[in-house]
Amino acid sequence: MKKGGSTAVLERPKVVVRAAAGQRDVPDGPGAHGGDEQGDLYGRIAVSLTVLAFLIELAGVIARAASVERAPWGNMYEFNITFSTVAVGVYLTLLALKKNVRWMGLFLITSVLLDLGIAVTVLYTASDQLVPALHSYWLYIHVSTAILCGAVFYVGAVTTILYLFKDSYESKLAGGGKPGKFATSFLERLPASASLDKFSYRVNAAVFPLWTFTIIAGAIWAGDAWGRYWGWDPKETWAFITWVAYACYLHARATAGWKGRKAAYLALIAFGCWLFNYYGVNIFVSGKHSYAGV
Repeated sequence: MKKGGSTAVLERPKVVVRAAAGQRDVPDGPGAHGGDEQGDLYGRIAVSLTVLAFLIELAGVIARAASVERAPWGNMYEFNITFSTVAVGVYLTLLALKKNVRWMGLFLITSVLLDLGIAVTVLYTASDQLVPALHSYWLYIHVSTAILCGAVFYVGAVTTILYLFKDSYESKLAGGGKPGKFATSFLERLPASASLDKFSYRVNAAVFPLWTFTIIAGAIWAGDAWGRYWGWDPKETWAFITWVAYACYLHARATAGWKGRKAAYLALIAFGCWLFNYYGVNIFVSGKHSYAGV
């Protein structure tokens, strides 16, 4: 572009990939504050399709609820379709709140599709009524908060995994390495690793009190249904183990100053506990929560 007889070169702004000492806010990667028009167009199309898919999935959950005339949370199939719907809803809510999380969309939606595939091929259960123990208003309180917590923990886990990839990429660049073209084009579109690390921590910290309430609500419901508040049933035990794992992660971040890869590994261990509580206990372990098969 010429101006006053001279030539001005429009250079692409540098991307800050690591936080300076004491710096709280780290600029995100390319596209964080507006990128090329074509990429932005594709991004808006992707978000629009995600909204459409969310509405279709939500309609499926509502249809299931109508067919059984109750909350659709009586078995793993119903929990699965509701959980994946809420996970996408959390992502779209963050976008609606003007949070720059579009970088998460591809990874979250792909894994949600895999989860739905498992639901309809492996976990599908025909519509049926609830066993007597589940006929309680606590079903709406306890299970709904468990689903929401799982969805938010899942968003945090996706971010943590992306952080590990981005941190390895930045470390390689800092050491003078040359990542492949595919890795470069893929990872440069992610926010800085410090931003991903901070976002994951904030997500997990925000939902942890609700997970605490979920366990308390489950104990109260157990007292009403089974005459005891806590009996170390496998589902109760692993819910508590998950709580301890996330508590350790948050404690390590807040008091021991853990950041980066050590904290990320601990966060993934905590989410692994949640996954085992969700899948492993229901499929492989028998207990009082085994009333609906899968």
